[in-house]
Amino acid sequence: MEYGFVLLIIAVIFVFKSVKVVPQQHAWVIERLGKYNGTLTPGLSFLMPFIDRVAYKHLLKEVPLDIPSQVCITRDNTQLQVDGILYFQVTDAMRASYGSSNYVVAISQLAQTSLRSVIGKLELDKTFEERDIINAQVVQAIDEAALNWGVKVLRYEIKDLTPPKEILHAMQQQITAEREKRALIAASEGRRQEQINIATGEREAFIARSEGEKQAAINNAQGQAAAILAVAEANAQAIERVAAAIRQPGGEQAVQLKIAEQAVNAYSRVAADATTTLIVPSNMTEVATLIGSAMKMTQLQK
Repeated sequence: MEYGFVLLIIAVIFVFKSVKVVPQQHAWVIERLGKYNGTLTPGLSFLMPFIDRVAYKHLLKEVPLDIPSQVCITRDNTQLQVDGILYFQVTDAMRASYGSSNYVVAISQLAQTSLRSVIGKLELDKTFEERDIINAQVVQAIDEAALNWGVKVLRYEIKDLTPPKEILHAMQQQITAEREKRALIAASEGRRQEQINIATGEREAFIARSEGEKQAAINNAQGQAAAILAVAEANAQAIERVAAAIRQPGGEQAVQLKIAEQAVNAYSRVAADATTTLIVPSNMTEVATLIGSAMKMTQLQK
């Protein structure tokens, strides 16, 4: 009975030593008699008891690694407190086991030294403007060295950049001065644009008024010319009609009668004015002489 129990225990130990189940996204390194023998992939695997052993277990998922805060000096001798986070992934379980005694510490230290080197090449203002460039250069520097450790560095992100309080105060004053400068420039540009708009408006208004006055003068001149032409044409037509009427039989007698009537009307108007002294010619034949002179003039016009 005791022998059977011992054999059962031995069998259980053999099974426990020989059967291995590897979880998903894991890789186990197997050593046989102290020498690397292979890497177990996810699933069920069998080992030789007491000869093979699981030497290392690696997680193949992406791992975030917090990089401790450190002081970096920029190109213009300004101290910066910088901390970040690194993301890496084990790609080769064998190299991760034998390439470095502790690849996590190695990556962390290399990230710090690479960050100090990159920031030392930049001035203070550039460190805030070119975070993407800093991250890319740190990843490139670490990834080249991490290839021998079976690790792939995926990305590096700076979490915080903290300059000294004096630098922060100076930067705040610089930002305030820059904003005031932009405000003054914007105000002056506004006033300048306002003056330009006013001058442009006055010029356009003056041009519009002058154009209107010019057009009005042209229209007035054309109207006066048209009126003079119309009066002249009317007078010419009247004269032509009078001349044609005189040439008709009895026309001269009608003219003599019209002139005589106008002469009599003229004497009547003069006589009606109380302030005017009327001198009647003693010889009325002078009136006939005046009428005869007018008739000669009409004949000359013919």
